[in-house]
Amino acid sequence: MFPKYNVIVVGAGHAGCEAAVAAANMGSKVLLVTMNMNTIAQMSCNPAMGGVAKGQIVREIDAMGGYSGIVTDHSLVQFRMLNMSKGPAMWSPRAQNDRMMFAAKWRSMLELNKNIDFWQETVPGLIVKGGICKGIVTSLGLEIESDSVVLTNGTFLNGLIHIGEKQFGGGRAGEKSATGITEQLTGLGFEAGRMKTGTPPRVDGRSLDYSKMEVQPGDEKVGKFSYTDTPVVKRQLPCHVTYTSLAVHEALKEGFDRSPMFNGRIQGLGPRYCPSIEDKINRFADKDSHQLFVEPEGWDTCEIYVNGFSSSLPEDVQFKALRKVPGFEQMKMFRPGYAIEYDYFPPTQLKMNLETKLIKNLFFAGQINGTTGYEEAACQGLMAGINAHLSIKEQEPLILKRSDAYIGVLVDDLVNKGTNEPYRMFTSRAEYRILLRQDNADVRLTPIAHNLGMVNMDERLDRVKNKIENARIIERYFDDTSIDPNLINGFLESLDSAPLKQKVKAKSILSRPNVTLENMRLALPALNTYLSQYDDETLTSAEVTMKYEGYIRKEQEMVEKMDRFESLRLDDAFDYKSMKSLSIEAREKLHIIRPRTIGQASRISGVSPSDISVLLVQSGR
Repeated sequence: MFPKYNVIVVGAGHAGCEAAVAAANMGSKVLLVTMNMNTIAQMSCNPAMGGVAKGQIVREIDAMGGYSGIVTDHSLVQFRMLNMSKGPAMWSPRAQNDRMMFAAKWRSMLELNKNIDFWQETVPGLIVKGGICKGIVTSLGLEIESDSVVLTNGTFLNGLIHIGEKQFGGGRAGEKSATGITEQLTGLGFEAGRMKTGTPPRVDGRSLDYSKMEVQPGDEKVGKFSYTDTPVVKRQLPCHVTYTSLAVHEALKEGFDRSPMFNGRIQGLGPRYCPSIEDKINRFADKDSHQLFVEPEGWDTCEIYVNGFSSSLPEDVQFKALRKVPGFEQMKMFRPGYAIEYDYFPPTQLKMNLETKLIKNLFFAGQINGTTGYEEAACQGLMAGINAHLSIKEQEPLILKRSDAYIGVLVDDLVNKGTNEPYRMFTSRAEYRILLRQDNADVRLTPIAHNLGMVNMDERLDRVKNKIENARIIERYFDDTSIDPNLINGFLESLDSAPLKQKVKAKSILSRPNVTLENMRLALPALNTYLSQYDDETLTSAEVTMKYEGYIRKEQEMVEKMDRFESLRLDDAFDYKSMKSLSIEAREKLHIIRPRTIGQASRISGVSPSDISVLLVQSGR
C-alpha cells in the first residue's frame, strides 16, 4: 500500500510542515502524517507570527528556503516593525494573520510539492530495530517504512486539557490526544517530562465596544517577512488595547479555589514569560492592571483573540471577569480559555542536528523538545528536515553556530543547557545579536541553503549577491561624497545636532544620533535622487552597516575568538567519568551531552572555565 519513504514526519503543525518541505525540497520522498488533514498548520494559539526575536527567526527560516515567511505574508492582516526606537539588533517584524488563510496557504503549498504524500491517522508507535528508527506504526496497525522519522507531536503526547475542575484528554480543543509514543520511548531509555501551556478565551467581536479601547494600527509603511516577491497588503485591520482592573482581579480570585494551577492538578511547568492571567495577578499582586491585546482572527470572521488573558479558571469565572474589562461589558464568549499539559523529552537527549542520541535516524522538533511558540517550532522543523535528509545521504549535518543565526542559538541552548520550562526565544539569549539582525538573514543564510541544494535557490542567491554589492556601492558613495554645510545645517539644527563648519563626508553625518537615511534623504534632494534606484532592503542593509560598523566589527572579532574553540574537536570516545580533574557536575553533564567541540562544551551549564582547561590539556591543545 505504501512505498518506503526517505522521511516520515509525524505531526503537521508548524514544525512538521517546515520539516516536510525542507526534506522534500532537498530531494527526499516525504510522508506527512497528521491526525486531521483539516488542521494542517493550524494556529492553535494567537493568530500572529513574529515579534521580538521571533520575527528574526521567521526571516531566517525564509532565507533558508522555508515557507513560514511566505505563508505569513500571504495571510497578513496587519504588520508592525517592533522596537524601531531602539538599535537595529532589536528591530523585530510582527504580523497579525488571518488564521484560516494561514492554514489554507500552508496546505496549498504542501500539496503543490510532488515529493510530499499525506496520511491521516494517529501514530502510536515507531518501528525500531537494532537502535535504528525504520518507520512508524499507525493506529490501524499499518507499518510504514522509512529511512528516518521526524517527531513533531506538539502538545498532543498524552495531552490533558484543564478548565477549572474539569479535565479531559486532548491535544487541542476538540481534538484527541496521542498515546503510545511516550510509553515506547521511555521503554527504550528516554527521559520524559510534563509541560504546560495555555490559551485565552475567544470572543465575539460584534459584542465589544471598541470606543472604550486604544486603537493599535499597523505600520503606514507595510513590511514583509519573505525575501521573495510576496504581496504587500493594501489595507490592514486594527488591533485594540484595553486593561484589566482591580474589579477584574477580584472576580478572577473568586475562582482560585477551583483553579487547577493552584490546587495542584496541573503538574507541568508553564511558560515563565507568557503566564496565565491568574498567575499574573497572583505573582504581581502589587499591579492594579494588566494590558490586554484585542486581536482579530481574520478578514471574514468576528472571532477575537484576547491576548494576555490566558486562563484555566472555570468558564463562568472567565466570563464574569472579562465582562468587567472596559469594552467587554456586553461580551459574548465563543469558547473559554484552557490549560493543557503534555509530554516532552528534555532536549539534552539530542545531538546538535536534532537526532536522538539513543535511536539513530529519529529526530525531534518543536514542543516535544520543550519549546513554546510557532516560530521556535518551525525553525526546529526546518533543521530536523534538513538533517534527516543529510543523515540518510550520509552527509555532514547542518549545524548553525550561535553567530550564524537565532536558530543556531536556539538549538545550541536546547541541546547544551536543556530546559525544564517552555523555552522561548529572546534577543537577550543571543550574544551576537547585532550580527543576527532581521534585515540581513538572507545574507547570512541563503548561501548556506543554496550549498545544501535546496530547490529554487539560484535566483534567491543572485538576489542576495546583488543586495550585497549594491549596499557596498552605497557605502562607497557615502565614504566619497562631501556635504556642504549650507545644504545640511538647517536640518542638523532641527535635530539639535551641532552644525557643520566645513564640508564633511556623508557617512560622518549619518553616524550622528537621530540622523537616519530617511531624514537625510528629505534634507538632501540630490542624495534622495541617487538612493531612489535602490530597494528598501538594500538601503536598510547599507544604513545599518555604516551607522553601527564599530559594534559590528567588535562582535565579528568576538566570533573569530570563539571560533577557535569551535574548531577544536573532542574525541567521541572520551571517558569523562574517569577524568578526576573535572568537577563532578562537569563529568556528569559531559558524559550525558557528549559535546562535539570545546566550544560546545564551554556552553554546557555546570562546565566551568577550569573544566575547559582540563579538556584542552586532555585533547592535546
